[in-house]
Amino acid sequence: MSEAVIFNYQNKIHTIFFTQLKAMLPVKLKGGEIKLVTWGRRESENSEMPLGGWARLTTIKNEKDQRWNMYLPKPVQIPVNKFMEKDFEGKACWYEVTRGKCIQGLLAQEQNEYRLYIVTVDPEDLMNCHYRWPHIITCSIKSVHR
Repeated sequence: MSEAVIFNYQNKIHTIFFTQLKAMLPVKLKGGEIKLVTWGRRESENSEMPLGGWARLTTIKNEKDQRWNMYLPKPVQIPVNKFMEKDFEGKACWYEVTRGKCIQGLLAQEQNEYRLYIVTVDPEDLMNCHYRWPHIITCSIKSVHR
């Protein structure tokens, strides 16, 4: 479930782990600009936002499950070069994001506070060694530096 990412922001390569205090991820804005937004919420943070850094796509789309609706969710694109998942044995595995693709994110809002959650899906491949996988989508950003 994407425990870390590597991305390029302001001509610097950043490696960010969810466990880091004040971890931030890049988000593509409507005008094409990239902005950093706080990645989810850790237990140590004083906030009313949902705990964790991930949102299951099935939960977001489930009309009977309204837990995200109170946070005015917006789908966004997270342009990253790589992401890290841990396998069933706890080994870190890094994966490249294909050029032209992004990770789908959910931008949540509580009053004036915004948090970003990585949207996850069940792995398609039954042989996959991960519980969840980031939802990879076509990215409309034309100039993501890799």
